[in-house]
Amino acid sequence: MNLQKNIAISDSGLLFNPATGESFSVNPIGLEIINLMKQGQDDEEISKTIIANYSTELPVIERDLHDFIHMLKQYQLADTNGGENN
Repeated sequence: MNLQKNIAISDSGLLFNPATGESFSVNPIGLEIINLMKQGQDDEEISKTIIANYSTELPVIERDLHDFIHMLKQYQLADTNGGENN
């Protein structure tokens, strides 16, 4: 799973897709996930990092991460061709 290369991301969690002209905002955990994705971490690595940083359980993280990635794809913020981790 890779973010589209043209997506602009602010430090405050604002995402801008210049291809569609749409802007989105993510919460701090969403921004952390995006930054981990940009570092090349796969779903498993991201899940482990989130568990280490927050008080939660693996099944919850896996479900929420799957939902978040689905949202990124739905809004054309992530590649859906190759390089996917799920």
